[in-house]
Order: sequence, then structure tokens, then C-alpha cells
Amino acid sequence: MYNKRTIIPGLAIFVLFVTFPLWFNAFSTASTVPKTELPPGGEKQCVASASEMRASHMALLNEWRDEVLRDGGRIAVTVNGKEYRKGLQMACMQCHTNKEKFCDSCHEYVSVTPYCWDCHLTPTAAAEKKETH
Repeated sequence: MYNKRTIIPGLAIFVLFVTFPLWFNAFSTASTVPKTELPPGGEKQCVASASEMRASHMALLNEWRDEVLRDGGRIAVTVNGKEYRKGLQMACMQCHTNKEKFCDSCHEYVSVTPYCWDCHLTPTAAAEKKETH
């Protein structure tokens, strides 16, 4: 080896650089995942399983939005005999009424700012708006 003085430190730096994510994750103290508040009234059934909703609820909401607004597909979704109307306010917010404790806690944890609330109102905000008109 002609350049032993530069190759060995270079390899050591390379190995440290490549393995840095492993070391960082092994010794970091990540915050705990927030616990979402279950719907009041003991409701246990949703349009999909809890793990599926955690992973892909936004895809489901986007799919519903496209079907309702672009295709006029306002047909309700039936799961285990219970009928859900397509929509954030029509289905989700009927059970998960507290946006701050249900939606915001997870979205803040993963640093996501959904654009749903640019147009939609929470149930409490909708009720307040009805009272003023």
C-alpha cells in the first residue's frame, strides 16, 4: 500500500459516516408515540382496521374526495352492516369529535400539517357557526 496514511483514516471516516444512522438511532431517545383518544360512546368499529387507518387514512380520504367531488360517487361505504357516508365530516368526525386530541396529537408528532382543515370545520366549529347564523 502506497498511501496507507490516507487510506486507513479515509476508510475509518467512511465506515463511521455510513453507520452513523445506526449509532444515532441506537442511542437516541425518541419521544413516545401519542395515544389517541377513542371515540366516546364505546364505538369499536371503523371503516378500516386501526393499523390500516394509521398507515393510510390520508389515501382513503383523498380517494373519497375524488370519488365524491370529481365522479359524483356519493354512495356510502358499508362495513360490517354499518353505513358510513364518504367524507371527513360525514364519517370520521362523527365518532372522532375532538380534533385536538385525535388528529392534532399525531400530526404534531410526525410534523405534518394537513390541508383538510383549510376547508373543513370541526364539529364544534360547525356548531358554533350554525349558532351565529
